[in-house]
Amino acid sequence: MRLTRTRLCSLLVALYCLFSIYAAYHVFFGRRRRPLGTTSRNSRKAAAAQAKERRGREQSALESEEWNPWEGDEKNEQRHRVKTNLQILNKSTKEKIEHRVQIWGKAAIGLYLWEHIFEGTLDPADVTAQWREGQSVVGRTHYSFITGPAVVPGYFSIDVDNVVLVLNGREKAKIFHATQWLIYAQNLMKTQKLQHLAVVLLGNEHCENDWIMQFLKRNGGFVDLLFITYDSPWINGADILQWPLGVATYRQFPVVEASWTMLHDERPYICNFLGTAYENSSRQALMNILKQDGNDKLCWVSAREQWQPQETNESLKNYQDALLHSDLTLCPVGVNTECYRIYEACSFGSIPVVEDVMTAGHCGNTTSQHSAPLQLLKAMGAPFIFIKNWKELPAILEKEKTISLQEKIQRRKVLLHWYQHFKTELKWKFTKILESSFFINNKV
Repeated sequence: MRLTRTRLCSLLVALYCLFSIYAAYHVFFGRRRRPLGTTSRNSRKAAAAQAKERRGREQSALESEEWNPWEGDEKNEQRHRVKTNLQILNKSTKEKIEHRVQIWGKAAIGLYLWEHIFEGTLDPADVTAQWREGQSVVGRTHYSFITGPAVVPGYFSIDVDNVVLVLNGREKAKIFHATQWLIYAQNLMKTQKLQHLAVVLLGNEHCENDWIMQFLKRNGGFVDLLFITYDSPWINGADILQWPLGVATYRQFPVVEASWTMLHDERPYICNFLGTAYENSSRQALMNILKQDGNDKLCWVSAREQWQPQETNESLKNYQDALLHSDLTLCPVGVNTECYRIYEACSFGSIPVVEDVMTAGHCGNTTSQHSAPLQLLKAMGAPFIFIKNWKELPAILEKEKTISLQEKIQRRKVLLHWYQHFKTELKWKFTKILESSFFINNKV
């Protein structure tokens, strides 16, 4: 019995000791855990506060950059709206389209028609591509354009009834090539694959173009309309119309967009002339006059004795820089009064100084054509400086020295506005004449 009591007392003592140890642990160690927990919470609060502050700073920075958390969605929505509007526009345009015309560009002048006058694009953009094409709508007429070495008679499908054929008739080799195309078109007419044909012709610089007369409808042929360069005496405003020479697209002269710099900057040169000074030509006389009184030092002048058909990237940039940095561009007569330089100067807001004299050949005369030469440009009010003799140039250069920058800026604006208007007017007149000849006059 005593043994049982002893064991019971020992058990109680052991339990007491265990309780004492637990109480001591709770008192001494439990109280230490609470501050640690509090510190952890404070640390988390501090970290959260720092993170919030950091996010605030980041948000402020983003807001200063006009950050928009929904920017991606808004951009997608905007793209969708633009796409939808284009689809609606295309649908409405298709509903209004009444005529379709295809242009076959088999001469470089076709690129001036398409890219500069029609402001159309070509796919691919690579100028060396074998096949390039584009589309445009003017009024009620849908135009498609094809060009490139792969555009060969009999090797492409014909899915239109009306065609404009752009040809080069400047020299014998070109005339032979152009004739082959006309014969091909004639065969298409005979098989009723084509109904109407117009020709845009880069004519001979002496206006010796008799070879094409047999193909005109007025002479029993099949060509409804002829648009021809230079001051041909054939031009009647009905079925034979004058067409501008334009820029030298065959030398990769680009479509030029007007800029603030082009309009407002002071130009370091009064004038420029970069070109071939043919022997015994007015160009040689021009060079001699420029050397008088040091006028050549006021102008960007670079003359060569022989014409160079190929253009390098360096020479093209040099030429464009001369146009951009000169107030006037001197345009002496070459083989013909009309030259690419006139239109290229207009592209850069440099006033063309044009030698207003009739060239040799069969391009008409001032007796029968009072506005010749350059009838088309004069009829459309070209704001050029026309001279009859380069002896007038020194006085022009002296006057230029007295003109203020503001006056020059205004003059550039007038020229650039006129040139844009000139191209737009040609586009609409071209379309109106085609529609009248191909469609309206031929309705049954």
